[in-house]
Amino acid sequence: MKLIDPDEKSDFYAILQAQHLAAEDFELHEVDTTDPKTDEIFALTGFVTVSRKSSGRKKQYPIGDGSTWVAEFERDLQQGAFG
Repeated sequence: MKLIDPDEKSDFYAILQAQHLAAEDFELHEVDTTDPKTDEIFALTGFVTVSRKSSGRKKQYPIGDGSTWVAEFERDLQQGAFG
């Protein structure tokens, strides 16, 4: 199951475009940590690792229901975390 919804992915690519960065230079790796064995209605959880190929820098963000990883990525990008 994919935890990153299409709107989040669109927002991610829009941020890169606004910063004049090539989308091909970034990679998203998604890991689903949702416990499928629970009997209760569960929230989808996991994390995404954003990698910048040209710098080798990576950061992980929690993803799933109610996550704000795109805003966190944008803040980190503006602060030079992927430079």
